Amino acid sequence: MTTEIVELEGQIYELTLKLHELQKSNSGEVVENYVFDTQAGQTNLLELFGEHERLLAIHNMGQACRYCTLWADGLNGFLPHLESTMAVVLVSKDSPDLQRTFANSRGWRFRLASHGGGDYAREQTVQEGAINMPGAVVYERKGDDIVRKNAVIFGPGDLYCSMWNLLALAGLSEDGWTPQYSYWRRPDVLEDGGENLLD
Repeated sequence: MTTEIVELEGQIYELTLKLHELQKSNSGEVVENYVFDTQAGQTNLLELFGEHERLLAIHNMGQACRYCTLWADGLNGFLPHLESTMAVVLVSKDSPDLQRTFANSRGWRFRLASHGGGDYAREQTVQEGAINMPGAVVYERKGDDIVRKNAVIFGPGDLYCSMWNLLALAGLSEDGWTPQYSYWRRPDVLEDGGENLLD
């Protein structure tokens, strides 16, 4: 490891600490109590908090995005740790039934809510002007008010998916790798005969 790498890692660490302090002190802004569809019926943003004072809303573009699937696959592993301190929900434009079918196929344990591409998607986007952008928003409950505290965009190279840093550690980059839904490769010879195989 070169001295330059070590020095740069130290700078990134210090900047990350500074970023965390700014996020902690950010007062945020009050937002409305948006309505979502779930398999159990309609719910709203306040109800999604449950017994917690904070809510992490993971903005997912839906089952048609391999990148959003990668982020959710990774965050799913942290879910019990996250839920020990805040409520967590994964929101997308997909219908509740499609959300659950896809989540089950991935082994996701998230609570799911659909914004259907409506007001929530437009007004709470993580990137201005982009309606269906992946990322995350943290809300705080203050009495009957909901405060949008911090938001972040998800994208290749960000701080919220460890895949990029592990690729970089190996001397690889996101330019040469694209996530897939499945990495199973068909063997040259299938011992079961291979009938009725679905790709």
